[in-house]
Amino acid sequence: MTGPIGVAIVVWLMAGKSWRLAAIWVGLYGVGMALVVITKMAFMGWGIGVQSVDFAGFSGHAMRASAVFPVAGFLITRSSPPWAQILGSTAGVLLAVLISLSRIYTQSHSPSEAWTGCLLGLIVAGAFIWYASGEHHLALSRILALLCVPIFLMMPHVQPVPAEQWIAKAALYLSGRDHPYTRAMWHAPRPQTR
Repeated sequence: MTGPIGVAIVVWLMAGKSWRLAAIWVGLYGVGMALVVITKMAFMGWGIGVQSVDFAGFSGHAMRASAVFPVAGFLITRSSPPWAQILGSTAGVLLAVLISLSRIYTQSHSPSEAWTGCLLGLIVAGAFIWYASGEHHLALSRILALLCVPIFLMMPHVQPVPAEQWIAKAALYLSGRDHPYTRAMWHAPRPQTR
């Protein structure tokens, strides 16, 4: 769901002729996603992670949620009074934290992966909101929000992209391994050496 919202943010900014902000959003979001992919590939291909805290890569779900929801809340309330703008961004942060927590609850990620992914996304969102707050010609309106409604309506019908499989294939290709490195390998008994 967060991928289409990230695209909707770009569409929204471009429809409002906020070209510079659209480029900043794409750049910040792209860097956040690149860090997620790099850490996952490093673990799957070479076993690079932090075993002591069970960190095998930033959670992509947590990063995306923490990047898009505060920004969406900020943009929707941009032409509202300051208290509403703060409320919009804060609601986005709370939703992102709940999504990050759900990644731990469902055992999809370790706490270190979920919370670092959340922090990375909040840095992306915070940097964008800081840039956008200084933009005086931000031509956004509720009409533009309505233009993004078709994207949201299509979301339940869109098949998830098999990104994790693509990352694993790329990691195996680059590392030359036959099988991806797994968390179970951290916990496997090591052979005794004499």
